[in-house]
Amino acid sequence: MIDKAHDLPVVRQVQLLELSRSSVYYQPQPTSEIDLMLMRRIDELHLEHPFAGARMLRDMLKLEGHEIGRKHVGTLMKKLDIQAIYRKANTSRRNQAHRIYPYLLRGLAIERPNQVWAMDTTYIPKWTLPIRDWKAALTRFTIQFEDRMNNV
Repeated sequence: MIDKAHDLPVVRQVQLLELSRSSVYYQPQPTSEIDLMLMRRIDELHLEHPFAGARMLRDMLKLEGHEIGRKHVGTLMKKLDIQAIYRKANTSRRNQAHRIYPYLLRGLAIERPNQVWAMDTTYIPKWTLPIRDWKAALTRFTIQFEDRMNNV
């Protein structure tokens, strides 16, 4: 595809083929013997303990005398295309003990303002108290204003 001996410069060949120049000069490094041995041992350990993740495999390898870090074990696991088997959180299924509330607006024709109200119950820890005080102050101001308007 890219001919470095061609009259056309490599930069121009890469532009014509819409490739990055770094991909032309990249020389893949072979996997070292130590990594191959570690990958073989990780694969064996994974077959014995399929629930073991990178941390547990690292600890097992350290007990055998191999000095290896968790991230390197994770990298080798990715190369081997293996991952720990464990029970994942099932957030899609509902809890049978939780009550299902009926949707009260079904079939209701909303035809005028203020016929239906909604409320957001978002909890914001730092802002809950100031907002509550602000609402109380605004409510007091509104009541006082209405009283003054009624007395006029």
